[in-house]
Amino acid sequence: MLLLRSLAFNLCFYVATALIALLGLPALVSRKGVIRVAQFWGRTVVWLLRVVGGTRVEFRGLENIPEGPLLVAAKHQSALETIALTVPFADFGYVLKRELMWIPVIGWYFSRGGMVPIDRSKGSKVMAAMNAAAIEAIGQCRQLIIFPEGTRRPAGAPAAYKQGASHLYTALNVPCLPVALNTGLYWRRRGFRRMPGTTVIEFLPAIPPGLPRLEFLAQVQERIETASAALLAEGRADLARHGHPVAVPVGGAEPAADTSATL
Repeated sequence: MLLLRSLAFNLCFYVATALIALLGLPALVSRKGVIRVAQFWGRTVVWLLRVVGGTRVEFRGLENIPEGPLLVAAKHQSALETIALTVPFADFGYVLKRELMWIPVIGWYFSRGGMVPIDRSKGSKVMAAMNAAAIEAIGQCRQLIIFPEGTRRPAGAPAAYKQGASHLYTALNVPCLPVALNTGLYWRRRGFRRMPGTTVIEFLPAIPPGLPRLEFLAQVQERIETASAALLAEGRADLARHGHPVAVPVGGAEPAADTSATL
């Protein structure tokens, strides 16, 4: 049953993604139009995951999301959060690898959607370029999403936070919203199965602007890792109740994620 549901969901996911990407092409005339298409895609995938795959996505702490421009620092375990985080933010943008902008059709959406691409070939200049693009996005009162570890890591892997989020926090002077999750237990990288149950994406209380950079980095890591560890324990118990007990994988980082950049 699990394999059949997973197969059905994966087929629905790719078909829906292709159809939305093609039918949404007229939205490329404006950034706001692209954002609306992405939000529709996110809601569609979350709905398909629940109805077809048997996996419910629960958003917790929505009351912690401040109004106005915002830096969002999220744990990164799965492709699921890159999809689901399109849902709760009115005008989001992602910090992502420049190479993703070159993907046919999808890259057009990234470009017209005002994402912040990172060109790692610029070496020491990458931070300045990232900050400039991010400041422009924040000036439009947007919510800028970054994965501080720079790559998807298995659920339970040791933390490996990079400097990019702290540089943005200092440059942007806006609140930072930490996001914890346990999605890696339910939708693993390169994994075919979509585990039934309830995966949680939790928005923690925002960190106000103005902290020293290293103090911020320590605080955001401590908050995200503590909350994510609790969610992992909750997720393992949830999977066990559904008859799918699993051990939390432990190990190094996986290859670079599809919507992140190592900074």
